[in-house]
Amino acid sequence: MRAFVVIFVLGLASVAARAEVTYAKEVSRILAARCQQCHRPGDIGPMAFMNYGDAFNYAPDIKRVIEEGIMPPWKPSESHGKFKGAFALKPEEKLDLLAWIENGTPFGDEADLPPAPEDKGVWILGEPDLTVKMPMAYTPARGKDVYRCFVLPTGIDADRFVSAIDIVPGNRKIVHHVIVYLDPTGDSERLDAKDEEPGYDCYGGPGFEIGVSNLESLLLNGYTLGGWAPGARPEHLPTGIGMKLGKTARVVMQIHYYTGGRSGEDQTSVGIYFNKEKVEKQLYFVPVVQTRLNIPAGDPAHVVTASFSIFPGLEMKVINVFPHMHLLGTKIEVEKSFRGDKERMILIDKWDFNWQGAYTFEEPVKMPALSQLSLRCTFDNSVNNPKNPSNPLKNVKWGEGTEDEMCLAFVGVVFDRF
Repeated sequence: MRAFVVIFVLGLASVAARAEVTYAKEVSRILAARCQQCHRPGDIGPMAFMNYGDAFNYAPDIKRVIEEGIMPPWKPSESHGKFKGAFALKPEEKLDLLAWIENGTPFGDEADLPPAPEDKGVWILGEPDLTVKMPMAYTPARGKDVYRCFVLPTGIDADRFVSAIDIVPGNRKIVHHVIVYLDPTGDSERLDAKDEEPGYDCYGGPGFEIGVSNLESLLLNGYTLGGWAPGARPEHLPTGIGMKLGKTARVVMQIHYYTGGRSGEDQTSVGIYFNKEKVEKQLYFVPVVQTRLNIPAGDPAHVVTASFSIFPGLEMKVINVFPHMHLLGTKIEVEKSFRGDKERMILIDKWDFNWQGAYTFEEPVKMPALSQLSLRCTFDNSVNNPKNPSNPLKNVKWGEGTEDEMCLAFVGVVFDRF
């Protein structure tokens, strides 16, 4: 009986403490840490949460999306990997927000407010060291998938290393995703010159050799600086790691436009952040991919797998991972195996095509010789998938169109020996 009384009293004390939650002291800090990277002027969030008025006006909506587990849209499962910049709500933060709303959204003491957030404009990481932008606006054809490449000279006069990139779509309604390739040869400029419109068509790839199939070329030049998809948030690489941007390389931005029944002008920009400290290791992107897809019509749980083996001499550490599927995807997982032991690296068990990103590990994952990266993708091609774009249902194969599918994880790595 005494134990029950103690628990009951402690419970009442906890409720009482939650009843004192105010915007100034707790809520403002939670919104800054978990919400404002998206819910700020000009970004992907449909409304801003930058001040008390914003939070007060949308308090019922905040309550609903928290209770339904919709927001914040942090996708990796806590059981698989630890990542920098995680913005999932902690249990106590969730309780504080709900208590604040239930108790009438009190403002509190103005003296408890944190310093005003820095206005970084459209760039989450602050003003880039270098900004490259489509030279002129482009309007894609309406009603279909369009892949268009734009050549963006950098103007740098020496090789540099890049700590992060950010991409600001010029028209978020039609820009589906962006990949930033590197072209050290100039082939992209010749392709651009042949096309009368801005850029050039590049369905299936950038139209020039990117080096991913040639290890020597990959190690000398790299082939990409990363990319962007809805929900992606930029993150600086760990200290001492950078992506090489050669002085002769052209930045080639491949944009996938998905216009549906609408179109419009777009002029997307890439912000580039250079390493400020000495770079000890270069980051490379290794694709773990399965292109032999045939997802049967009506199958609610079709599983596809892929793997990547680490050969002697190519020992590496995994720095980050970018999983990717389309509308039929429901779950994606990357796992490390070595000598019978398995390590779960990332699991997204409620895949959302509209919220994707690159996830940087808090601690690099060591991949010794003869270890293996395994990828597992699950798809729902049934009528019970509300995101299924096909009516009537059809078998779905690999492709770059939104109504095609992919099973892919770009893995950012550094090699131990070079």
